[in-house]
Amino acid sequence: MSVYRLQKRNTIAQEGLDLLGPQFSISEDEPDPQGILVRSARVNTDNFASLLAVSRAGTGVNNISVDKATERGICVFNTPGANANAVVDLVFPMIGVWQRNIYRGIRFCESLCELGGEDVDGEVERRKSAFRGIEIAGRTLAVIGLGQIGVRLANGGIHRFMRVKGFDPKPSLVNIHQLLPDVEIVQTLDDAIGNADIVSLHVPLIEKTRNLVNREFIARMKKGALLVNYARGPIVNQQAVLEALKNGRLSGYIADFPSKTLIGNDKILLTPHLGASTSESEENCAMMAVRELSNYLLWGNISNSVNFPNVEMIPSDLVRTRLIVINRDVPGMIAFITNVLGGNQINIDSYKNESNGTIGYNIIDMESEVPADIVEKLKENDNVIRTRVISLGR
Repeated sequence: MSVYRLQKRNTIAQEGLDLLGPQFSISEDEPDPQGILVRSARVNTDNFASLLAVSRAGTGVNNISVDKATERGICVFNTPGANANAVVDLVFPMIGVWQRNIYRGIRFCESLCELGGEDVDGEVERRKSAFRGIEIAGRTLAVIGLGQIGVRLANGGIHRFMRVKGFDPKPSLVNIHQLLPDVEIVQTLDDAIGNADIVSLHVPLIEKTRNLVNREFIARMKKGALLVNYARGPIVNQQAVLEALKNGRLSGYIADFPSKTLIGNDKILLTPHLGASTSESEENCAMMAVRELSNYLLWGNISNSVNFPNVEMIPSDLVRTRLIVINRDVPGMIAFITNVLGGNQINIDSYKNESNGTIGYNIIDMESEVPADIVEKLKENDNVIRTRVISLGR
């Protein structure tokens, strides 16, 4: 039985690691892994000669060299939705803390520790009006990014009697169908942020979203709006936010990404990367990441890949060999693969192909073994990025 070598980066919840069977060995020090489990550590896929897949226990994959991985036929997974509840559970309380001046009120109460009982009561009565807040019911919430987190946040706003607008430049129909009917899906960013009292960001960090929130973005927001960032730090230009807070364009900024630039500003409320830091979230992410990685290595099946198409196929009892062909998405590849196999008297039991517009992914099941020289013929095609032969050991 083949054993796949795995490298573990960061702390991965034991509940996930327990799902690995005897087909896997895992170590933090594995020098030549075939699979990597990671959370926040940076992974340069070019550093590992035998690497087949990387699975991140989280949503964003900006810490992984995805483009390089795609060029080499390395599949990159993430775990969408696994930490969604944890993030939403934190965002709404943080908005409430800000709107109701709870943080300032707590600090005031702590300052009263040296006073006597009657003096405390009197000081509270004299000063409590300074912490009068604003209810979120009836306010307009703009949710930018309608992934699993954005959808749950938008629905949560409806449950809190807010007016909610959602915007996503490339919405997933699966996610959109989970939105409550009272959420207004708008077609442009301006429609979302133009009159929103609170703007909450939930987009991935890619080149197009880096510094998404800049001076121009803020100028298009309602004056005095609250900006919330529990997505990724670099999505927001910090200098633009500081200027907007100073001139009153923004009333406040809540974020999960402390920096020297932001710390100490009384119009900024920061948490230390707590968005997904719950035991439930870490367990869910780890279990999902392990399942994705193990299914890919053992069977060649793909779910929740950020660079490959999703494709799964269950082999029949007669199948002995599964051939995986990863190719550039160009015309004629299916015909090429079947001609090579058929021309060498290889009978195909079943064939499945999916594409994402960049990568074509082929699962071919056969009742016999595939000779190495036939696999080499497939590799001779310049558009074939990688091949794998998986023996099902039957």
